[in-house]
Amino acid sequence: MSGFRAPPRKGENFELSADLNSEYKEKRKDAIKRVIANMTVQKDVSGLFPDVLKNMQTDDLEQKKLVYLYLMNYAKTQPELVILAVNTFVKDTDDSNPLVRALAIRTMGCLRAEKIIDYLCDPLQKCLRDENPYVRKTAALCVAKLYDLKPELVIENGFLETLRDMIADSNPMVVANTVAALTDIHHAAVAAGSNGDIFVITSNVLNKLLIALNECSEWGRVAILNALSRYTAVDERESEHICERVVPQFQHANAGVVLAAVKVIMIHMRDVTSENLTKQLVRKMAPPLVTLLSNPPEVQWVALRNINLLLQKRPDILSTEMRVFFCKYNDPLYVKVEKLDIMVRLAGESNVDALLSELKEYASEVDVDFVRRSIKAIGQTAIKIDEAAERCVNVLLELIGTRVSYVVQEAVVVMKDIFRKYPSTYEGVIPTLCANLDELDEPEAKASLIWIIGEYANKIENADELLGIFVDTFTEESYPVQLQTLTAVVKLFLRKPESSQGLVQRVLNTATKDCDSPDVRDRAYIYWRLLSTDPGAAKTVVLAHRPPISLPRTTIAPALLEELLGEISSLASVYHKPAETFVGRGRIGADALARKAGDLGDDQQVTQKALQTVVIGQQAENLLNFDDPSIDEQQPSGIAATAALASTPAAANLLAGTSSNPLDDLVSIFGNAGISSTPAVGAAAQQNNAFGGLSFGQPMAPTLAPTTPSVLQSPPNAQPQQAQDDLLGLF
Repeated sequence: MSGFRAPPRKGENFELSADLNSEYKEKRKDAIKRVIANMTVQKDVSGLFPDVLKNMQTDDLEQKKLVYLYLMNYAKTQPELVILAVNTFVKDTDDSNPLVRALAIRTMGCLRAEKIIDYLCDPLQKCLRDENPYVRKTAALCVAKLYDLKPELVIENGFLETLRDMIADSNPMVVANTVAALTDIHHAAVAAGSNGDIFVITSNVLNKLLIALNECSEWGRVAILNALSRYTAVDERESEHICERVVPQFQHANAGVVLAAVKVIMIHMRDVTSENLTKQLVRKMAPPLVTLLSNPPEVQWVALRNINLLLQKRPDILSTEMRVFFCKYNDPLYVKVEKLDIMVRLAGESNVDALLSELKEYASEVDVDFVRRSIKAIGQTAIKIDEAAERCVNVLLELIGTRVSYVVQEAVVVMKDIFRKYPSTYEGVIPTLCANLDELDEPEAKASLIWIIGEYANKIENADELLGIFVDTFTEESYPVQLQTLTAVVKLFLRKPESSQGLVQRVLNTATKDCDSPDVRDRAYIYWRLLSTDPGAAKTVVLAHRPPISLPRTTIAPALLEELLGEISSLASVYHKPAETFVGRGRIGADALARKAGDLGDDQQVTQKALQTVVIGQQAENLLNFDDPSIDEQQPSGIAATAALASTPAAANLLAGTSSNPLDDLVSIFGNAGISSTPAVGAAAQQNNAFGGLSFGQPMAPTLAPTTPSVLQSPPNAQPQQAQDDLLGLF
């Protein structure tokens, strides 16, 4: 019964409230610490707001900081009670201690409560002109926060003009914070659609920034360097002056400062015409970039991504520093992958032997993904350096000799690319590749070996037997392997028709009847039609000469590369994408990015070319009409056809740039049967005989399964008026 008579248990907040109202100073301070501890672990202590507020007026700086921290966290949920703290804030901005003044103005800027904003202006005006630089630099950042909340208040009170005057401040930290605040305000104004330039950097401002650069903290240096990267030099002499003043920042211990300095140098080097000065700057850029690789893995990776960009613009920056990028045993995979890419970029005749021995060592690592990338790097080196190709092939042969499954498969894929680059050069390797046929179980490796067999079928005695293995399991293979098998068998037939007719007959029959993929079926029908009607044309198409492949010097379009170089040390340079693709509300889509990355030129010219392509496509469709050539003669061609198509409403909208939905307009253009009207009878005849010349040697009923004609059988000489089934009847 005593349990029922006991008083109700009090919660923790009740105890905290009692301690916050205690008459003992130390007890109140201890209670505030416990409140902050609960707040940190996401416990709701918002109900203690009035009690915490009572402890705001104190001479204890530590207690004042704790109370301000609590206010910043709960100001949004208790906006009415925050007004009670305004008098204390205003009083603290007049305190004799500069730390208290700065703390008060910083907290008022962080509260983000609309009711307190109007009370912020007068204290902020005083703090911007405070005699202590610590208060001034804190107030400068507070202006940026106020602009984010209420831009018109900043403009009305003249805070922007005050900030511009503060760039001439004698204290470098005040200058740095002022630059950071003006930069933030400038970006916010641009995002809001403002036309005026908030932060204009003149020659006078430039000199003040360069003076403050060497004396402020690392955060301040990054802010000033970012501002310098926005500046457009008046002439070449000024660009050289900026580069000379920024170069000492390469020796800074902070990686952010080093990358920001590299960005400024890369931007202003564009205006430097002196080759000697350019070489000096490039030479001075190498040591700090190498030093960045001694940082923790995460910083290393960011540095490597930026170095990758720099090498695409200036490959000579680190041309003698190949060994720095050799992978260490304890490097994470993401660092190793970036190092491999950079090593291939730096590969040259002078260092290729060291690179190949290193890559061969990597190929015996435990990490399968890293091994595959290492073998791929060997192939890229062979494609890049002609003189080293034979050495690369010998290394690949040694790796194939290990008989490790994933090593052999990746080596086969790489050898296919080497054959594309150097056709008929390393044919002696083919027997070794074919001997490892049983090791292959991945689609890409199988497809690569099948391509090699088909390409060199006339030099491989048992090519029909090797391809017969894949034909036997044709329906069980993946679609890429089926497509490659189909093409390789047709190549074999065109080179050795007497020994492979049965094989090609079998694979075409299987592909058209038993295969699920429409791509495979379509290709099989095309090959079947080519072989049955014109073997000469089939040879021209299937055995056409392919241009050798090459390793591109850059993986990013030139225009996009220039933009990303201006974003070094930011996320854009790490992702290798413009910032607007992943930041902000107005994210641009893939089409806008493609337009930005490519050098497309004038949009109207591109639209005109697109219309010409439509005309060519429509006329190509008319070529399928074998019966009535007079219909095609009635239609305009060339420029006249494009002009006729441009007169349609949809095309006119596209050319004028007034189209509300360009995709619909394009569809409507493609949907037109022709540029000019054609007689109804002719159209019916054209529709009836659109595929009239594509029958397989003998007419078939559309409802019956397709018979299997011989690929060597020529089509009968049918009369032009004879009705023939279209290609769809084969399905």
